[in-house]
Amino acid sequence: MKYFKRVISLAAIAMVMGLCSVAGLYFYIKPDLPSVSVLKDVRLQTPMKVFTQDGKLISQFGVKRRIPLGLDDVPQTLIHAILATEDSRFFEHPGIDPIGILRAAFNLVLTGEKGQGGSTLTMQLARGFFLTREKTFLRKFKEIFIAWHIERVLTKEEILALYINKVELGHRSFGFGAAAQVYYGKDIKELTLAQIATLAGLPKAPSTMNPISRPERSLMRRKVVLSRMKTEGYITDEQYMVAANAAVTAEKHGAEIELDAPYLANVIYEEMISLYGKEEAETGGYNVYATVPSHLQLAARNAVVQNLHDYDERHGYRGPVATLWNQEEDVPWTEQDMLDYLSPVPSYKPLEPAIVTQVYEKAITVLSKSGEYHYIDWDGLAWARPFLSDTKQGPEPEVAADVAKIGEHVWIRRMQDADVWQLSQFPDASGALVALDPNNGAVRAIVGGYSFYQSQFNRATQAKRQVGSNIKPFLYSAALENGYTLSSIINDAPINQWDRGSGNAWRPKNSPAIYDGPIRMRIALGKSKNVVSVRLLRAVGIDNVRQYMRQFGFDLSDLPRDESLSLGTASLAPIEVVTGFATFANGGYAVTPHFIERIEGQFGEYVWQASPPTACPACALSDGSIAQVSPDTSMLKESVQSAAQLPPQAQRIISEQNAFLVAEMMRTAITGSGSTRNKTYWRGTGWRANTLLRRKDIAGKTGTTNDAKDTWFSGFSPKLVATAWVGFDDMSRSLGRTSRNKYLFNQVRKQTGRSPNIIGNAMVGGEDGARVAQPAWIRFMEKALQDYPEVNKHIPEDIVTVRIDRTTGKLTDRVDHTSRFEYFMSGTEPQTYVDEREIVDPVGDNEAEPAPTDEIF
Repeated sequence: MKYFKRVISLAAIAMVMGLCSVAGLYFYIKPDLPSVSVLKDVRLQTPMKVFTQDGKLISQFGVKRRIPLGLDDVPQTLIHAILATEDSRFFEHPGIDPIGILRAAFNLVLTGEKGQGGSTLTMQLARGFFLTREKTFLRKFKEIFIAWHIERVLTKEEILALYINKVELGHRSFGFGAAAQVYYGKDIKELTLAQIATLAGLPKAPSTMNPISRPERSLMRRKVVLSRMKTEGYITDEQYMVAANAAVTAEKHGAEIELDAPYLANVIYEEMISLYGKEEAETGGYNVYATVPSHLQLAARNAVVQNLHDYDERHGYRGPVATLWNQEEDVPWTEQDMLDYLSPVPSYKPLEPAIVTQVYEKAITVLSKSGEYHYIDWDGLAWARPFLSDTKQGPEPEVAADVAKIGEHVWIRRMQDADVWQLSQFPDASGALVALDPNNGAVRAIVGGYSFYQSQFNRATQAKRQVGSNIKPFLYSAALENGYTLSSIINDAPINQWDRGSGNAWRPKNSPAIYDGPIRMRIALGKSKNVVSVRLLRAVGIDNVRQYMRQFGFDLSDLPRDESLSLGTASLAPIEVVTGFATFANGGYAVTPHFIERIEGQFGEYVWQASPPTACPACALSDGSIAQVSPDTSMLKESVQSAAQLPPQAQRIISEQNAFLVAEMMRTAITGSGSTRNKTYWRGTGWRANTLLRRKDIAGKTGTTNDAKDTWFSGFSPKLVATAWVGFDDMSRSLGRTSRNKYLFNQVRKQTGRSPNIIGNAMVGGEDGARVAQPAWIRFMEKALQDYPEVNKHIPEDIVTVRIDRTTGKLTDRVDHTSRFEYFMSGTEPQTYVDEREIVDPVGDNEAEPAPTDEIF
């Protein structure tokens, strides 16, 4: 009894000393303990997601993958697995589990190692937010004290929710929501018991026990989790057996990208960084919605890709990527050899790498990277005449052996809208297309090149290239402001100007070098007469024209101060060009292109809503409210307010009448046709757009620079304006010319029912804006304009129509084909009548002629 009392006394003394020691240690390290109150309003680092206007995910930015979950979103099975594995007494202890600590201490005494920690979920949370993973006694005590503080601040449910969303689970996934996506490509609620147990076992060692890197160890860990769940009564023996023996099904999944639009996503990413900074943008959990609808973006991408292949294929086949073995001399590769070779070769949609395995008389078989064999018939080979240079192609192939040989590494692609494969190649030329809503500058589609994964240079926003005749509508607009009208007569005759400084003569030429003599301004723009543009520039004045063009958003430094400006030597990016053309489409207003429609927080709350300056008097938001935006970008972080306010009014830079008349001349570029004084048939340079079957409400202009180094087409309807560009990244390289490919000509006619000259393939002669860039514009608008029914054009106030003589532009009393109605700003119409002796018979002219009433056609 005496010894028993001594033991009790010593134990009491030891307990008091222990408590005093713990208290002393607590007060010693208390100044270094962080405040856990921040956990009440903690914001988990969540990546930024970028969506199309209609909610399709196009990209995700941020190192950490996280999908925040509310506790109600978490399957009960996962909660059971976590508790059984990590902290079975979670709802019973105050953040510190003495039993677990004693178990760890006992293990330390027996083994001399600090391998078993006894950490509760709360302690793990404390370590995850405030401490490192180093195994020291001081860190362990800090962990205990912080956990105790956390339990005083947060409820058990809040602690569990934080743990589920915070814990690191490997492969850059943080939280179980992200882990379900990374390992299984599923929502957390779609996982099986085996998959849930696999994830629940990851917190102990996410890098060495995950099912992708170490499937064997992951399987062993899964059985441990399941065993503990069975011990705790959460699952039955039968459930344990099924889940323990299930196959390992994990594989790495990226974000569930629904639309591939990397050029658009990257522009938005850069804009978010400029607004919020890199760290905040990548971790703030923002959901950014673009102004771009998915179907228009897809139409733009398909148009650019197909157009570049069309151009590339009519210039010939440059041969295989590599010859892997010679059929006559080398041992053929096995299928596995070929797949091993193809495995690291990147794919650039729609191109896939493949190896030729069989060559028949009029077909070949290839093995693709995916392990599938594809049969390519003569329709997929006949285009491949040899490429000799940008201006010369070899003879057309007669059999498949003229094109391909067994053992060659080639590119193949699936034809759009068909399960048919063809031989292909990576296009040498580059292209871009950008489309806007002309009324507020909202970008509706943007493609910056053939493949972002091959070249991240965004040619739609970054490539400043000479614009060629795309500059002429702006010059003609300046002429209208300086007394010219659509019926003004300018001499279309050669110019030969001696330059004393250089000792050379400047001889600008039309393309083609055909001169019509005196010509009305409407037809001059429709036919893109170069020498007429030079004469207009001289009449208005170079400095006046440059200052006038500056209103459209062009930088003066990009506008040369010489007469070459009239021929398009200004260097502009496609997005600058399309923004300028938007002014003619919207009635004279300047708009600013923008890519973001709204920004939401990670839980769907509104952070910002765009309300751009708008050409229309009042534009409501889709929910019926009207948003007002401050020009101060700091306002981007404030919630949008639905107030009964109109959106900001866009600045008017030219009159509505001027914009209307320029659009009229651009309509002639598409619909205009007829005969010249010498009876030569003509049609507008953009005549191929007539395939859209919209004569009332579209207008456009081609553009080609010297030696066809840059080709353009810009055009619009009242609700959409788009610019397409094609050229080489090597700015010294010409797009060249082609000879006729009989097979392509007949094939395109068979597939489309249209002349290949209309859609841009199988053409003969020099490349230009109408042949190279316009087909992409047409393909895009063919899809896009389905959203916008054709409308009669709006004729502004102070626009009058009078009947003029087609040859002289003067008033006429005649009502036959020598006359037409023409539009004028009120007060600028002709005052004199044509003399009968001046009348010439312009047979069959059709210049998008207005009717005598307000309704056209």
